[in-house]
Amino acid sequence: MEVPMTIPTINSATRSNDLEDMSSGELDVLIIGGGVTGAGIALDAASRGLTTGIVEAQDWASGTSSRSSKLVHGGLRYLYQLDFALVAEALRERGLLLERTAPHLVKAQPFLWPLKTPVIERAYSAVGVGMYDALAQVAHRGSVPIQKHYSKKGALDLFPDIKEDALCGAIRFYDARVDDARLVVTLVRTAVEYGAKAVSRTQVVELLHEGKRVVGAVLEDLHTGKKYEVRAKHVINATGVWTEKTQSLSGDSGGLKVLASKGIHIVVPKEKINGETGLFLRTEKSVLFIIPWDRYWVIGTTDTKYVEDLRHPVADAEDIDYILDHANDVLANPLTRDDIVGVYAGLRPLLQPKVKEGESAKSTQVSREHTVAEIVPGFTAIAGGKLTTYRVMAEDAVDFALGKERAKELPSVTTTTPLAGAAGYQAMWNNRTHLAKQMGIDLETVEHLLNRYGSEITVLADLIEEDESLRNQIAGAEPYIRAEIVFAARYEGVLHLDDVMMHRTRLNYEVKDRGVKASEEIAGILAAELDWDEERKNKEMDLYRQRCEAQDAAEEISSEAKAVARRLEAPEVTPMHDIEA
Repeated sequence: MEVPMTIPTINSATRSNDLEDMSSGELDVLIIGGGVTGAGIALDAASRGLTTGIVEAQDWASGTSSRSSKLVHGGLRYLYQLDFALVAEALRERGLLLERTAPHLVKAQPFLWPLKTPVIERAYSAVGVGMYDALAQVAHRGSVPIQKHYSKKGALDLFPDIKEDALCGAIRFYDARVDDARLVVTLVRTAVEYGAKAVSRTQVVELLHEGKRVVGAVLEDLHTGKKYEVRAKHVINATGVWTEKTQSLSGDSGGLKVLASKGIHIVVPKEKINGETGLFLRTEKSVLFIIPWDRYWVIGTTDTKYVEDLRHPVADAEDIDYILDHANDVLANPLTRDDIVGVYAGLRPLLQPKVKEGESAKSTQVSREHTVAEIVPGFTAIAGGKLTTYRVMAEDAVDFALGKERAKELPSVTTTTPLAGAAGYQAMWNNRTHLAKQMGIDLETVEHLLNRYGSEITVLADLIEEDESLRNQIAGAEPYIRAEIVFAARYEGVLHLDDVMMHRTRLNYEVKDRGVKASEEIAGILAAELDWDEERKNKEMDLYRQRCEAQDAAEEISSEAKAVARRLEAPEVTPMHDIEA
C-alpha cells in the first residue's frame, strides 16, 4: 500500500534535534503548553509561515485536553444564558471539524433530551434546540441533522433504559464527539508538517528578558537536566490551569486569573445501558451527558471549584457517587460501582471573574469565552474557552501576538488546513471492506483504525506488510493492534509507557484493570522501538502500575484533599519543577 510522501513525525530523535535547532537561532513564536490550545496555536503559527516552537512539560495532552467530556459542541446550555455569539462560534467550529479539518476524529452524535412536562418544557426546549439547529445550519448546512420530537413511547423505543416516570416525551438533537488526546497529538504532528519544532517532557524554567521585554525562555529537558536558551520574538503562554504559575516567570504580578474547576467522568460497558443515542440531562448544578462510544458509555460531568495540587486531580468517592446518583435518576436499570470500568478527572481552566472581597466564585457561572492578554511586552497569555473553539483561540492568540498590521499580512489559514489523516479519509472509509482484505484484518478493526488515523492507515498497513505480527490485537487491550504502538513510538512522540496508556490509547479508563495486563506486551513493543533494556522496561511498567494503584485507592476516599494526596504518592515519570505563582 502506498505510503504518504511525508509522514508528520515526532519521536525521541526529532525531540533531541528540535531542542538543538530551537536554541541555535530565533523563533518567531514560542508556545508554552501542549494541550489543545497550545497545539492549535502551533499549527496556526506554523501554517502562516512563522518559525514556531512548542514545548510541553509532560506528555502532549497530559492535562485538561485528555480529560474532557470528549464532545465537540456548541454549548446548548449557553443559549439559556443568552450567549448567542459564543454558541454560534462553537457551532461553526463544530461543522468545520466534522466536514473539513478532522472528519476522521470528530463524529456526529445524537442526544436525547428527556422532557418532564408535556407543554411548557417541550415548547421552550424546542425553541432553544431550534435556535441551536438554526445557528448550526447557517454555519454548516447539513453537517448534522436537525431536531426531532418524540412521544413518550417513541423516546422509550429509542432509549429503552430510561425510567418511564422520568419523561413524558423527548427531543433528539445532534452534537459531536472526539478523542480529545488524539486530536491534540494530531494537531502537534500537523504543525510539525508545516515546520514547527515540538518538544515534550521539557519545562520552561525561566523567561529571557531584554529590559522589560520577554525575548525567549530557558528550557530544561526533564530527561537529562540539560538547559537550552531559546530566543523568540513572541512567547505565548497556553498552559490552562497553570496560566498564573507560568505568568509568574515574567516577574509581573498582573495578568490573567484562572479558576480551576474539576470535572469527573465514569465509564461503563456498552451492555450496561440499552439505548441508541446519548442522553442530555440538566442537573441542579450543570448538565450530565451519557455518551455512547463503540464499547462503552462515558458519563459526566461534575463542575466543582478545585484548590488542590494541579498535577493529578482525581475522582474521589463523593464525585463518583454524585455521577451515579444523577445517572440513576433516569436509568431504569441502576448502575453500581461494580459496573464502572474506568474513571477519570480533569481540570477546566476558567477565567476568574472579578468578585468583591470575601466572595467566592462559582465555576458554573464563569463564562467559557477566552481572553488574550499581553502580560509584558513579548509575552502573551491566553486562557478560557473550550476544546470546540481551540482553532478560534489559536487564531486570536497569534493575531494578538503579531499585531494588527502583521496579522493582516499573514492571515490564519487553519479553516482550510486539514489535519494529518483527514485528506482522503472519506474515500478510504468508502473502501474499508477492500482495506480489510488488503491488510488481512477484520472490518471492525479497520473502522477502528480509520477513525483514529484517517488516511494515515496506509502507514499502519505498510508496517503490517513488513511484520505480519503487528496486525495482531493486544491481549487485554482489544481492539488496539500492535502496529498502533509502533506508530505511536515512531510518529506520535511517545517517550514512556505512560504516554501510550494515558494518551495514545485510552486504556487507563477503558478497561477494568486500567490496561495493566496489556502493559507488558505494550512495553515490550516500546522497548524494541525505543531501545530500552530489560531494566528500563520493567521500570516503565512499575511506574504505570503504581500510578494505577494510587488512582484506584484515591477513588475510595471521600475527602478530595486526602484522595489527591494518595494519588501523589505514586512517583512521577518525569518530575517537574514547582513554580510558585
